[in-house]
Formats: sequence, C-alpha cells, structure tokens
Amino acid sequence: MTSLDPKTLRTAFGRFMTGVTVVTTRSDQGEPLGFTANSFSSVSLDPPLLLVCPGKFLSSYDSFATCTHFAVSVLAEGQEDVSNTFASFKGDRFAKVAHQLDHNNVPVIEGAVAQFSCKTWQSIPGGDHQILIGQVQRFAQSDLPGLGYAGGQYFSLGLERAALEPHEGQAICGAIIACGDSVLLEQTDQGLRPPQTALLERGELRQTLQKALTDAGISAHLGAAYSVFDAGQTHQVYVLAQADSLPDTDKLRPVQISDLPGQQYTTPAVAQMMARYARESRSQSFGLYLGDAQQGDIHTQPNRS
Repeated sequence: MTSLDPKTLRTAFGRFMTGVTVVTTRSDQGEPLGFTANSFSSVSLDPPLLLVCPGKFLSSYDSFATCTHFAVSVLAEGQEDVSNTFASFKGDRFAKVAHQLDHNNVPVIEGAVAQFSCKTWQSIPGGDHQILIGQVQRFAQSDLPGLGYAGGQYFSLGLERAALEPHEGQAICGAIIACGDSVLLEQTDQGLRPPQTALLERGELRQTLQKALTDAGISAHLGAAYSVFDAGQTHQVYVLAQADSLPDTDKLRPVQISDLPGQQYTTPAVAQMMARYARESRSQSFGLYLGDAQQGDIHTQPNRS
C-alpha cells in the first residue's frame, strides 16, 4: 500500500468546506466537557441520527467515547472566539462562553444557529478518532448564518456576499498568493501589487480571477476574501490563495513575507493591506477588511489549529 503523507492529506481533507460545531457532554463525575469539531454530519432522518468524531488526542476523549448523552451546537458567524476557546483554551471553557443546559443537563452554546441534544446510539472506533453517532432527541435552530471553515481558515459567507454586492464603476479582483514563507507580487511601473484583473461580471469573481491567474501561468487555490474596499470609483476585492510553487519572471516575483512591509506598492491602500498580511501571517489569524481606501473594519476570522 502506498504511504500517504499525513500533512498533505490533512490539507486535502481541508479543501472540503464545513461548518464549525462545539460538541459537549459530561464526565462520569458530572464535569462539563466540550471541544471544537468540523467533523460533523447528519446521518439519518428515520431514526434521526448525526455523527461527530472526537480525536484520541483530546484529554476528554474517553468521556466522549463512552458517554450516554452529548450535544452539538452549530456555531454562527461571529462566534470564532467560541470555536477558539473550545479548540485550545486550557482553563474553564464554559466560564468564558455563554451557554445553557439541555434536558439531559448537557451544556449547549447560546447564539448557535442550531443545537442538537442526543442520546448515544453507537460509538465505533475509527483509526485515530472515535465515530460517535447520536440519536437526536431535541433540537433548536435559528435563521442566523453559520460560521464556515475551509483550508485552515474561518470564512463568513454573509460578510463575503455583502462585500461582493454589485457596485457602480470598475471592479478589480486580485489574489494574495502564498507559498511557504513567500508571497507572489506583480511588478508594475507604479510599484508592486498582488496579481489582479478587471472584473466584468460580479457574480463570476472567482471564475474570472482563477482564469486570469491560469492564463498568467499561476497555479493557485483561491481561499477566503481578505480585503474589500472602494478606491474612488473602483471596487477592489482581494482573496487569499495558496500555491505549491511560485513563478519568478520579469513581472512576477516571490517576496518574503517578512519583507512585505518594506516594499514600494502601487497605492497606499495596497501597502497597508500587505503590511497587515505580514503581521497576521505570524499568527495565521487573518481578518476580512471591509471599508474604503482610508478606513474600515477588520472582521476577525482567525486560523484554528
């Protein structure tokens, strides 16, 4: 059997866009426990079944693998902090997050777009994880947009859709393409900028940008929106992207991420964007900027380890 590289395989699995959930239960001693998971799926309507997959690396693994009841809270846009708390915080996670108790006395997260209270239907070993199948006893839901996760990052469809609504004037879309510790930049007479193209059909932003990159000999996977702003009559959208290798030509050249703040760029807005990218790359916690060329808001959508 061919040996698969676990790191590359994990990246491939991460191409699948999912929601983000917090799975909760209680230990035999009654202690509330919870962890962040995107390994969640509906299984059946009759009977009503869902599954989650706690990993053996969890300190609470044994409690989840043998629990009689558990709950799943599907997080909403804006609940990145909740996800991060249950992914990595070592203290009392429930003291930091608003929650309530379901009819089984299991915590569920307040503000979640859906909450499922389950009786364990089956618990099956699955490699380095446990496949925990629950029979839904009660559930609640709201019309809020859910928090998305793909390619190692959160994304917010509601924010991105709002950002990409039609605007008057010209629209430009570009990609901040990273590979290792470098980013691909395009050399122009005015300075450096990420590779970009004019957008004719707003609903085809990703298709237009992907084709422009391919035509330029750039092979990259497009990710979440990173910076959306108006500069005069021009609406500019830049997305994050990843590549396995970066071309090095007269017009395109890789620049070390640490060197990004010291470069000469086409506009001050692009310079500020690339300086922010360099800062956020250190923690892999990227935000979505919405505003104009001078000021705006950064909506945090950090990377989750």
